[in-house]
Amino acid sequence: MPKPRSLPATRNGTMGNASAPVPDAKPLAIDRGQRVRLGDQLYGQIFDRIASGRLNVGDKLPSEHEICEQFGVSRPVVREALLRLRADGLVNAYQGLGTFVSHQPAPRLKALGDVQNVSAYLRAQEVRMALEGDAARLAAARRNEDQLQKIVDADRAFSEGLAHGRVSAEADLAFHASIAEASGNDFYLAVLETIHESIQGFMRLSLNLTRTGSRQRAERVADEHAAILAAIREQDGERARVAMQFHLGQARNRLVDRERD
Repeated sequence: MPKPRSLPATRNGTMGNASAPVPDAKPLAIDRGQRVRLGDQLYGQIFDRIASGRLNVGDKLPSEHEICEQFGVSRPVVREALLRLRADGLVNAYQGLGTFVSHQPAPRLKALGDVQNVSAYLRAQEVRMALEGDAARLAAARRNEDQLQKIVDADRAFSEGLAHGRVSAEADLAFHASIAEASGNDFYLAVLETIHESIQGFMRLSLNLTRTGSRQRAERVADEHAAILAAIREQDGERARVAMQFHLGQARNRLVDRERD
């Protein structure tokens, strides 16, 4: 786990129990008519500063009170945003010292899409890990040959696109949807459909990082898909569940941590 940098002093020379303002901080531009929650908007503002390098690993965030004043939001909104940033592994809190940046996404993430909705994307990923893991388990037990072939075809289309730099969210969605369909329970697909927008947004960001990243990153994604397919083909339900949850967890980690690029 990365340790706070420059403790007890921070980069501006203040002691560890003081905090520097978020670079370029200004009142949060809130559209009260938006469906996006205020906590998500604030999360996006802080995430943007971490992704762009205006806040780096080891930098200390301002206190809750200071963030309230800097961004013009209430304390519950700040707490919600900080709680999500901690849950997503981007910051760590140290009792008596404050909250520090612990991980950074790959710098190119900012250029690949709108990062303001990342909080919602990562919440959807949490749901997917539980839901799709179980769907894969059932697909391994219940799939018929036609359904297996559909999964195979979807994996082939995704892998070929990945190998030629033409990877798309639609191809990835087709692979995951074919597995949910093979579970024999329509509710899996129905629930995934309710968070379709967030799933697709996550996939766009994640796959764009993969497309522009190292060959090893792309190979890891292909290998994770292959492990899921192999378990379903061999009708090993528990292995299929673990492989799916591992894949979705790794996809989440690759989005928020440049060290996994």
